[in-house]
Amino acid sequence: MVMDAIKTTVEEIRKVLNIENVIGKPIESEDKIMIPVTRFGMAFGAGMGEGKGPRGQGGGQGAGAGGGTGIEPIAMLVVFKDVKGPEGVKLLSLKSPSPMARAIGELGTAVVDVMQEGRKIGKKPEKDETPETKEA
Repeated sequence: MVMDAIKTTVEEIRKVLNIENVIGKPIESEDKIMIPVTRFGMAFGAGMGEGKGPRGQGGGQGAGAGGGTGIEPIAMLVVFKDVKGPEGVKLLSLKSPSPMARAIGELGTAVVDVMQEGRKIGKKPEKDETPETKEA
């Protein structure tokens, strides 16, 4: 009984499990090929039980199985036909950045700005700006 429920559930989930649900069908235009990329999740559970009445008479049994899947688009892989090498491939995120990713990005920008300012402060003077030429 429970084996039939599990078998049916697994068969239905297998129908969903194919590569086109994770890496979508390519979309072709004149100058590029776009390939959708998704996040795919799956869960599965099964159970069975049996018991008797309060005085030991009669009894019953039951079984069940269930599963679920979820698909979320997360990126688009773009291949430019007229651009050779890695420059011709771009991965475009379809998800908005999390608050943590946003904070790390802003922190990275701030660090680069501070480093550029530090380079300006520690920069050696040009030949025509040496103390000897300034005083002359």
